[in-house]
Amino acid sequence: LTGSPIAMHSTDYLATQLDTPRYSATQSLRDLVADGRTWDVEGEEGCDDDAAVRIRERLLGQVFAVSSQIVAEGICSMEDVDRGAKVGLRWALGPFEIANRIGVREAVRMASSYADEAGLELPEWFTERQESFDFSYIDVEVEDGIATVRINRPEAMNALNVTLVSQLGEALDGLNARDDVTTIALEGAGKAFVAGADVKFFVDKIRADAIQDIYDFTAHAHTVLDKLESSQKTTIALTTGLALGGGLELALACDYRVGTRRTQFRFPETGIGIYPGLGGTQRTPRICGIECSRYAVLAGNFLDAASAEALGLLTHLVEPSQVEATVALIASVGKPGQKYLGRPADLENSTVAFAKSFYSEGNMPSLLSGGVPDGFEVDDKVVSRQLKSLSRAAPIALSMASALLDSASGSDLESGLGRELGGLEAIFGTADALEGLSALIEGRRPSYSNL
Repeated sequence: LTGSPIAMHSTDYLATQLDTPRYSATQSLRDLVADGRTWDVEGEEGCDDDAAVRIRERLLGQVFAVSSQIVAEGICSMEDVDRGAKVGLRWALGPFEIANRIGVREAVRMASSYADEAGLELPEWFTERQESFDFSYIDVEVEDGIATVRINRPEAMNALNVTLVSQLGEALDGLNARDDVTTIALEGAGKAFVAGADVKFFVDKIRADAIQDIYDFTAHAHTVLDKLESSQKTTIALTTGLALGGGLELALACDYRVGTRRTQFRFPETGIGIYPGLGGTQRTPRICGIECSRYAVLAGNFLDAASAEALGLLTHLVEPSQVEATVALIASVGKPGQKYLGRPADLENSTVAFAKSFYSEGNMPSLLSGGVPDGFEVDDKVVSRQLKSLSRAAPIALSMASALLDSASGSDLESGLGRELGGLEAIFGTADALEGLSALIEGRRPSYSNL
């Protein structure tokens, strides 16, 4: 994976940093580097059960020992150790997640056994641990009245899960209650703002016939988003990267959304068998109007920064170097006079003009039945792209999403959000929901049955 030179450098560096000569590169590894070779791992030789146990004990013991030392010395946090293992080494689980999986006491035993053999002293914070490790995905900093809330799960592109949503809610409760905070700015660690929700959670719950758990998670997430919606503070989403599905819905609950040329928005839900369930069918039409919301939600179109700004989903499009100054400017202005304008920001924009024409009320019966609206040609590349996107959506999801969008204009936001929640059992109970979500995980195109 790394090559023998990097492996040798890493072991020597670790030996120096931890003042542990035992970690220095072996002579066999130095010989590989000198000869320009790598390890030969193509053989089919196996090992007996006893050897496998010893290898597991030695490797995991060393991993736990070194990881606990790294944290104890303040090099980085426990969460960062796990992120480094998953992002840099492509591990499925980080060291402390593995410890939770096999049991913390067992991990301590392995590390202690290795430490005794290697002559190491393990930090007390690790050896005295009895309970599973708790991980923090939310970091908060407050400066000059502006609270920056960082969603810090970059190894999963900051995807929303039960723990993250709960921690975000707790952070928002604390900030909303502080007199020294006037503005709350959300940002995502890494390249994404938030890339949706944890799809595997949905699939596991559907297969376990536990759709109520999906409802409970989503209802709780609605409560957390309302802490932004109803906040007396000025709320900003720093959507300077990718915001998908639930991540975009999180951003839409804020007063403002700041982006750069790298910003990308998308609602992928209808293409994976469900509909946006965290306010996407209700806040989107209230922001940009019904036709543009259909363009965004029903077809799941990718919106670049310029298109997102034209639709009104992005309130500030700035250079990356101007993000911080823009946050300060917004903080000085305060909350918007009217958050939901119900129309796109730029009626002259070509994407907006097409959306208002193609997704007009009169065209919807034809589009939802797979037809081509009068006045449009299937040979037109833009039209063809829309028809293809709609044809690849799950029919039930498409129909339910369309109905929810339509209902937004005739009720208040609270009632609309209630309708979103009310349809969750029906949509997640379809065969197409399981098919679409499973296909996403498995990296294949879904095959929908309209069931």
